Amino acid sequence: MAIVVTNAVVTIGGVDLSSHITKVTLSTSVNELEVTTFGQTAKRRVGGLKDSSVKIDFNQDFTAAAVEATLYPLIGSTTAVVVKPNGSAASATNPSYTFNALCVEWMPLDAQVGELASASITWPVDGLITKATA
Repeated sequence: MAIVVTNAVVTIGGVDLSSHITKVTLSTSVNELEVTTFGQTAKRRVGGLKDSSVKIDFNQDFTAAAVEATLYPLIGSTTAVVVKPNGSAASATNPSYTFNALCVEWMPLDAQVGELASASITWPVDGLITKATA
């Protein structure tokens, strides 16, 4: 079943910034480790450590309790992030992804004359992502 995402919920540091977010990407990869030994005729591999990141694009807002006020103080620290693709209640068809992210960058403004002020982040996940379906 395909879904159209129109009501994603994203909280950062306990603040719901969903109404300012235009795109969210959560990705996970695993290190590939070769374990080939003598006598084998093809390469063998196993998965190593997981590595995840979150990328979020925002419509910028400098008012209190909005994008800038929430993200600027987080630079250099870890913060809780929750991503739900379609609404606030977690379910089998709307999983909740919870994790801590290390706030390594903040680009508070990306704009040209006459265009919408935007901002974006790409933060590494600190530890594992927890997926909940209830």
